[in-house]
Amino acid sequence: MRLTTGAVAAALSGATPPDLDVDLSAAVDRVEVTEGGRANVRLTLGFPAAGIRDGLAKWVAERLDSSGFPVGTVEIDWEISPHAVQGNLQPLKGVKNLIAVASGKGGVGKSTVAVNLALALAAEGARVGVLDADIYGPSQPRMLGLEGQRPTSPDGKHIDPLVGHGLQCMSIGFLVDQDTPMIWRGPMVTQALTQFLNDTSWDNLDYLIIDMPPGTGDIALTLAQRVPVSGAIIVTTPQDIALLDARKGLKMFEKVDVNVLGIVENMSTYICPKCGHEEAIFGEGGGKRLADENDTPLLGTLPLDLRIREQADSGRPTVVAEPDGDIARAYRALARRAAAELAQTAPAAFPNIVEED
Repeated sequence: MRLTTGAVAAALSGATPPDLDVDLSAAVDRVEVTEGGRANVRLTLGFPAAGIRDGLAKWVAERLDSSGFPVGTVEIDWEISPHAVQGNLQPLKGVKNLIAVASGKGGVGKSTVAVNLALALAAEGARVGVLDADIYGPSQPRMLGLEGQRPTSPDGKHIDPLVGHGLQCMSIGFLVDQDTPMIWRGPMVTQALTQFLNDTSWDNLDYLIIDMPPGTGDIALTLAQRVPVSGAIIVTTPQDIALLDARKGLKMFEKVDVNVLGIVENMSTYICPKCGHEEAIFGEGGGKRLADENDTPLLGTLPLDLRIREQADSGRPTVVAEPDGDIARAYRALARRAAAELAQTAPAAFPNIVEED
């Protein structure tokens, strides 16, 4: 049997590694045969996967061995490309992919999921930023430990994002006092957000996570129409009322031709901080039903845990506060699945715009 790239790809085709619904055959980009007749294989993924690199390499080696290919080494790397956006919108300078994190209603933990998703993608090996699009209730400055700081504008035209825990971040919360209410009408909000998005000097991001305002009103709809979004993630709780609103959010993105990457079920179970008992106080299986009904993946389930709230409030979200904990691992698995879903969508039909000196 000849050890060619095509033959190795064929041996990997039709099987997916554990906990990752991805066919790796297209990722095989190099096969070198050693003097001893063994294959040194290199795979380049379209999504970051630092947390499972070794396990994935082992799975590939075992799969090839069982197919009769003598394997030497398996190298796993990734290269993140820009993907198609809705309508005729143009790419954002300095950003390959925008991912909107949305919810049909407030109170489901969308902002906490958004910041931990961003941190998890960064931990997996990507360059990531966060745009806090919730003008009326900005929370990213506090959660990233940036409260009270102000961004600068070196040229008087563009704003440099602030950086918290390695994430580039922009929020209206950096520009107004935290006790000042934003008494703005919808058009003012959308204009401000569009300006934030385009005037911020994002520095070579693989992913920009947009923490969307809750609901499906004028602001969320206008953003979904005007912002070049590569994919959206819907956050819900298992509760029936939350699921009704989450379904509306999902349908909103479908109407404006934004690809929905999947559903995140937050607060799936309550974990008692004293005894560790786990209880599904908001119901069970709601996120899975919503995903199945709309033919979209359930990206992950997350518990209602006191530590998540405390860590976000203290400016050190769970993924950085307890990077080796169970909840951080759940966020990283969620991030990999979301990025892998995006990697399987159509590539951008336009060149990525890069500003050069």
